[in-house]
Amino acid sequence: MPSEHYLEDTLSQFRKCKDLAEKAMAQVADEHFFSVLDDESNSISIIVKHMAGNMRSRWTDFLTSDGEKPDRHRDSEFVIETEDTRAGFMQRWEAGWRCLFEALEPLKAADLSRTVLIRSEPHSVIQAINRQLTHNAYHVGQIVFLGKHFAGSGWKSLSIPKGKSEKFNIMKMKEVKSHKDS
Repeated sequence: MPSEHYLEDTLSQFRKCKDLAEKAMAQVADEHFFSVLDDESNSISIIVKHMAGNMRSRWTDFLTSDGEKPDRHRDSEFVIETEDTRAGFMQRWEAGWRCLFEALEPLKAADLSRTVLIRSEPHSVIQAINRQLTHNAYHVGQIVFLGKHFAGSGWKSLSIPKGKSEKFNIMKMKEVKSHKDS
């Protein structure tokens, strides 16, 4: 059934986003985790804090309460407090993702046409999922960009390295051919 495939694929895409961000963050020293490029930019730590707060708010009691929880203070997600640490941010990160996966994993195809609220605005479950996937992908791209910037020449590519596309394509074609021959 196509709806079930949508749910499976969505979970897969969220897991890929999480993994990509974590692989990028693993290449960044603690000092750069909190660094900004300029006064208008966010650090990786701020992006992590914001994403965690957003996911907690959106996915806690997903089907039964507004996705913008009254106890969420979004503006505070963009402020580093003196007691904030990388370890603390990573705990929030895991908790946010846990909220998302615990809300999405039990969904059934029939749930996709249900209506949920985000800031009092009605969304189908599909719209809410797509909104979150887009939001997360946007911020994961920022994390990867910043990770690559701060890691500099020590950066290990998370996809096909520059100048290696042709070699990668040849390798993939050989894999496919080998799979077909077996």
